[in-house]
Amino acid sequence: MSAPEPTANTAHPLLVLIDPVARRTDGESVRIAKDVLSAGASAKICLPEGPEEFARALARRGSRRPVVVGDDRALLRTVALLHRERELGAGELSLVPVGAGLDLARSLGVPTSAVAAARAVLEGAAHRLDLLVDESDGVVLGDLRIPAPMAVTPPVPSVWHACRSLVRTLVGPAPPAPLSVMRTYRLRVEADGVLLHDLDRPVEGISVFSRAGRAQVVIRPQGGEPVRVDALTVTVSGPDFRYRADALVTGPVRTRTWTVRPGAWSLTLPLPLPLPAV
Repeated sequence: MSAPEPTANTAHPLLVLIDPVARRTDGESVRIAKDVLSAGASAKICLPEGPEEFARALARRGSRRPVVVGDDRALLRTVALLHRERELGAGELSLVPVGAGLDLARSLGVPTSAVAAARAVLEGAAHRLDLLVDESDGVVLGDLRIPAPMAVTPPVPSVWHACRSLVRTLVGPAPPAPLSVMRTYRLRVEADGVLLHDLDRPVEGISVFSRAGRAQVVIRPQGGEPVRVDALTVTVSGPDFRYRADALVTGPVRTRTWTVRPGAWSLTLPLPLPLPAV
């Protein structure tokens, strides 16, 4: 994360976009955010009823700085819309987290209290943040993970239970039930065109996250030490796989390439607290 850019947040009018899920989930926090923002700046309040109305309101923001009141999914939707419009880097975005899913907001440094977050919108500073972008214009703000499928246990039919009871009665302890079966991925991983892992070896998981303008890639091969590299572009391919990007699970896909866009967007974060006087 880069150093904050000097801003005069209260001097710019705001477009406050209140996600409908936030209104249903925590109406009191929404009311508090509206009151604080309206008292501190010229704020236009929008109450879109769905994704289409949300997108239209955002597109008509004019010179107003967008402030999203909602959860991680609302933030992701806003960034994705601005990225598709090729306007993500043109201005500053602010967030007041309200809702159940706030892990991403917390990891980015946004206060999860409605009062503290609204004050940060008014008094904070813009921070330039990296972005991971794939070839289909999907965006990742935080971490990207490709975990191996969960272990599965074959269902045990009722006949098996009856058999175990009969065997126990006649000859003693019954044979054990079928064991769990662990499935792994066989994936090919390339970083900046260099092959890191191929299909001949199972992999338990892959994670990618952007830090300081680079993608940090961690590959966990089955039964081996993790492989760690930094790159600008990462390509994963192989049999159908799913991946978790921030709060969303996508797939199955057979290949996907992610590219780091350093400092691609700006998010308002609180200013550092002053050091106490000695």
